[in-house]
Amino acid sequence: MAGVLPTAIARAQDGVAGIEKATELMNDYFEAGVTLLYIIGAVVGLIGAIKVYNKWSSGDQDTAKSAASWFGACIFLVIVATALRSFFGIS
Repeated sequence: MAGVLPTAIARAQDGVAGIEKATELMNDYFEAGVTLLYIIGAVVGLIGAIKVYNKWSSGDQDTAKSAASWFGACIFLVIVATALRSFFGIS
């Protein structure tokens, strides 16, 4: 029994190091995910701007509603990325 206890303690310390390493890796992946959300938001904004311009130049009267929906989608993506960052405490 006395020989098993030091081995168990050594393995428990490895578990703590593993959890810390997993947290570090998760933070790295999280930063990449937030950056990806910002990139997706920029692409959605460009696509939305092109679609609204095409509607406007063709004389469609529904451009304000379309512009608001595309703009809202871009703002939503930025807010989600910011909220996730603050929720998980990543700076």
